[in-house]
Amino acid sequence: MSGATREIVSEAAAAGRSQIEFDDNLLLPLLYGERDQHLDRIERQLGVSLVPRGNRVAIAGPASATEIARLALSRLYDRLKRGQEIDLAAVEAALRLAQAETEDKSLSLWREDAGFRTRKRRIAARSAGQAVYVKAMRENELVFGLGPAGTGKTYLAVAAAIDLLMAGKVERVILSRPAVEAGERLGFLTGDLRDKVDPYLRPIFDALNDMLPADQLQKRLASGELEVAPIAFMRGRTLAHAFVILDEAQNTTPVQMKMFLTRLGEGSRMVVTGDPSQVDLPAGSRSGLADALEALRGLDNIAVVRFTEKDVVRHPLVARIVGAYDSRDRAARGADEPT
Repeated sequence: MSGATREIVSEAAAAGRSQIEFDDNLLLPLLYGERDQHLDRIERQLGVSLVPRGNRVAIAGPASATEIARLALSRLYDRLKRGQEIDLAAVEAALRLAQAETEDKSLSLWREDAGFRTRKRRIAARSAGQAVYVKAMRENELVFGLGPAGTGKTYLAVAAAIDLLMAGKVERVILSRPAVEAGERLGFLTGDLRDKVDPYLRPIFDALNDMLPADQLQKRLASGELEVAPIAFMRGRTLAHAFVILDEAQNTTPVQMKMFLTRLGEGSRMVVTGDPSQVDLPAGSRSGLADALEALRGLDNIAVVRFTEKDVVRHPLVARIVGAYDSRDRAARGADEPT
């Protein structure tokens, strides 16, 4: 329990009734949200009742749900004590993390190092899978982040890279993608090479714009500290003292993937992200991502983190959409298996 809060447990705790007390009334409007919208979100998500009384909140509901609510409120309050803002997205994240931690007491998802600092903001893990991913990127030279859209695979990798660049632990950041999307090819797009590749790299630029002021972003791009380029530009290079990210790796060929992985040089780290279920290569082509996962299985200093729909941090409906597709695909695979 945080030193900033105190839980008051009644005799009916087993039935799911308790109170949590806060020591700074000035932070409570921020904790509760405008018109108590943060409390309302927790109530709707967990099926509990939250009643603020002075500097206490009474929690009632199913025992497991009240424990999740208590932990989420405590951690959100801790964020405010550290000077960090909270919003509805932060509330959703706190609920996901609290649920994961109450289900597995060995997890420690609220550590201060479970996130990264950039020039614009601190970016923290918002799901159990993201917390594992952050830890993996801190501890391994090569990390594969696999899973559906909206799980923060690329965004957190870019945050990790910017954090290390600002700390002087790497000299440059290199971000790459294969220029293959939904069956289109560069030759069919209008304009010069820059015009052709920009649409494929736009998600990476969007992440960078979230983390660096515009003037710093342009300065670092001009100096070469930040490089964003298609995977073809990596051939023949050795990338030393760099943080290297390959996004949408499911759309590489085995030859491209081997070429990219072998660019890793002294003092460098590499993160490879992709969604194995969204391969846009021509029919019958083997994905370089699947090929690499098979070839590298069991090697040291390589981590593979697999995200699920529980880690989707976009609109809640996105998680349900991902889950529906996964359920249908599992059912289809089951029907195809011989009996």
